Amino acid sequence: MAYIVKRGNLPLTPHTEFYAIPNVLSLEEIHGTYGFSGPHSRKQHLKSYPTEQCKPPCKGDYDFVLKSALEEILQPYHIVSADMPYEGDLLHARKPLLYGPSTIISISKPVKSMPQNTFFRNGEKHEIYYVQEGDGVLKTEYGNLSIRKGLYLIIPKGTTYQIELKSKNAFFLLMESSYPITFPPHYMNKAGQATLMAPIVETEIEVPEFQKPIDEVGEYLINVKHSGGCVTRLTLNHHPFDLVGWEGAVYPFGFDIKNHHGIAREIHTAPPVHQTFQSGNVPFNGFSLCSFVSQMEGWHPKDIAAPYAHSNVDSDEVMFFSSAEYGAREGVIKEGAITFHPGAIPHSPHGDAALRSIADRGKMNKRLAVMLDTYFESLKITEIGYKYRDKDYVLSWHKANKMASK
Repeated sequence: MAYIVKRGNLPLTPHTEFYAIPNVLSLEEIHGTYGFSGPHSRKQHLKSYPTEQCKPPCKGDYDFVLKSALEEILQPYHIVSADMPYEGDLLHARKPLLYGPSTIISISKPVKSMPQNTFFRNGEKHEIYYVQEGDGVLKTEYGNLSIRKGLYLIIPKGTTYQIELKSKNAFFLLMESSYPITFPPHYMNKAGQATLMAPIVETEIEVPEFQKPIDEVGEYLINVKHSGGCVTRLTLNHHPFDLVGWEGAVYPFGFDIKNHHGIAREIHTAPPVHQTFQSGNVPFNGFSLCSFVSQMEGWHPKDIAAPYAHSNVDSDEVMFFSSAEYGAREGVIKEGAITFHPGAIPHSPHGDAALRSIADRGKMNKRLAVMLDTYFESLKITEIGYKYRDKDYVLSWHKANKMASK
């Protein structure tokens, strides 16, 4: 994030003496990006460094090594992720479906909280979760964030965290990137505020509620993802949530999808108007993330509300349908489904969607969807994604057109 936040207690001047406990020096840590040149946060630990392991590191009991589907045929995919099982905790339930050199898209449908003494840290990717279903708490060294349906959770690379469920199960869409995830720079003015024309307002982010430092000793397991999906388990001799204070621009935060304030236009508008976040140097690398929220369709007397067919040759498009109310895919997808359209082939609405959408001119739609577009990065489908594919999807346009012509 570009907004400087301060929580708890720490010295006014960085890297100077500070005592949270009398006569016990509080220890400083920098959580930085782009070497020492990018946004960073300064964390003040109660009395221990985060490097104090009490056991040698070992291989984790799971990993996220990506396995590509053997079939390399160019085609669109409909991944019926709604049919995937609920199981395990957040990490054991994580299933990568699509991936590229800098981007990974997964689904996790946990039924239980992570163990109290076990934590996770993504050491190679920044993360953004979208909560499709469930309630709980994201616990981090920066503080806690409540989890609810429709919330984006942005977790910077290197953040140590747990997720505790309050509901009997949950459903998360997870997008990972090698690059930090931010609001689009063109939405911001020189002071770091969202412009008055932007669909987002920076003050609507949800910052973690700071917690008192946990001063406990024992064995605390941190599973660190690294080196292409490998997981190494570190064992600390003290609780990792031991901060007495922190300040900076790198921290987890929440943003409700309904706080993306859609911009309507007289005629159909291309997806960039729906952009909420980006990762990397868009449009040269990384991805843009769009929120398709309920808003008024175009009101031009001859507007066609359905999107046009398009060949976006430099982008692969991934859509997550938080609601099945999506005119261009009506009758084809279910709530919680994912579609993947590679940039090398065109894609379009189904059947007579364009004709039917004329009746929606000037009316509020009921859609709710998340779209990720890569830039100069081709994605592959994993074995798991391929397993849950809709085998009939590639021919669904032909079938829909035949139905519409009857």
